[in-house]
Amino acid sequence: MSIRLSILDQSPISEGSNAVLALQETATLAQKAEEWGYTRFWVSEHHDTSTLAGSSPEILIAHLASVTKKIRIGSGGVMLPHYAAYKVAENFKLLEALFPGRIDAGMGRAPGGMPRSTYALHDGNYRDVNQFPTQIDDLLMYLHDEVPEDHPYRGLKATPVTTSAPPVWMLGSSASSAFLAAQKGLPYMFAQFINGDGGANYAKSYRENFKPSDYLQQPNQAVAVFVVCAETEEEAQRIASSKELSMLRLTQGMSSTGTPSIETAVNYPYTIDDLQSIEEFRKRLIVGNSQQVKAQIENLAAAYGAEEVMLVTIAYNFEDKLKSFELIAKELL
Repeated sequence: MSIRLSILDQSPISEGSNAVLALQETATLAQKAEEWGYTRFWVSEHHDTSTLAGSSPEILIAHLASVTKKIRIGSGGVMLPHYAAYKVAENFKLLEALFPGRIDAGMGRAPGGMPRSTYALHDGNYRDVNQFPTQIDDLLMYLHDEVPEDHPYRGLKATPVTTSAPPVWMLGSSASSAFLAAQKGLPYMFAQFINGDGGANYAKSYRENFKPSDYLQQPNQAVAVFVVCAETEEEAQRIASSKELSMLRLTQGMSSTGTPSIETAVNYPYTIDDLQSIEEFRKRLIVGNSQQVKAQIENLAAAYGAEEVMLVTIAYNFEDKLKSFELIAKELL
């Protein structure tokens, strides 16, 4: 089974490290991903957090594209309701002009942070996510210079004027996002690493309800999942324990300065409820040796009817993260 593999990196910060080093590691990983044959490399948008360093994907995309040569670089994603579609279009047209044919514009509607950051981004005003479908239409209109004559902004151009535009990907983790992507005729990335339930059904709904558009004639559906791969299953489980404790802290509202060490995770005094929460999280995680991970990725792709799987890895030690992606590439690419 031939599967395209890609990477989403959230520029995670490990305990005792810092954002500067996390962003340097993201750049190193992008270069390695290109070397190993991954299809695309996306970066995320998160605000007001001490655990993830990526707050402005468009700026980070420019840097990553400049230190790589051919791998596609994109956003996973820009949280469009925070911004004017026109400005987002200009950002991505500028990226397209600088790196033609290599940019992906992934769009989401989640806040990417806690309420206070959302209020700050909107200068204290209400964030209306109900406008998201219209914003997607506006973004496509500006990216493709298709402002109609009867539009209030007729004649307006999103600059720079380019001969090509980056593809817009819809990102989501729900039935509504899958349906919206289908109705807009856009490629869809389902975030199983956010929601471990129902994704295969949402993917089926996307394919069944897909309406061909000027941008895409056939459904293009992919899935993103947490993954940890190591030489042995035992070692992979140990590495994954850092992320499991991170997720536990997040769900319980505990403060965190970054991804905890393996030692901290394996020695943590877990309660029965904690272990049940971790078991639920494992629906969003693929873990094992390279053969086990290969089988799980192939099964996931088959369940979703997807030709592409995007991998998300958070580990305390960056070398463990690099090794995980390298082992997977050797097994599947």
